Amino acid sequence: MIVVRFAIKAQPERAEDVRAALEKVIAPSRRVPGVIHFDIASDLTDAAAFIATEVFDDMVALERQEALPQVQEALAVLGESLASEPEATVFHVSSSAPWGS
Repeated sequence: MIVVRFAIKAQPERAEDVRAALEKVIAPSRRVPGVIHFDIASDLTDAAAFIATEVFDDMVALERQEALPQVQEALAVLGESLASEPEATVFHVSSSAPWGS
C-alpha cells in the first residue's frame, strides 16, 4: 500500500483558484481502480493551505491517478499559484488495521 501526503500553500489571492482546481480532481480520482482513499482538505488555520492524503493499492494505481486529465489541469494551476514549494511524502505501508482493532 502507498500513502501520499501532499501539502501546498497558495498565494492568498489565488487560493480560490487552487481550491477549484483541486475540487475537480477528487471525484475522478476516487473512481480510479486501486485508489483506496483520496481526500483533500483545507488547513483550518490557513485558507490558502491544502493537504491531500491519498492511499493507493500500489504504485501502478498512483500512476493511473496521476495520469488523469484533471490532475494535469490542477498541476497547471498550481504551477502559477503557489506561494512556496509543495511538500510531498510517499509512505510504503506493509500493513494496516482499522482504529481500535
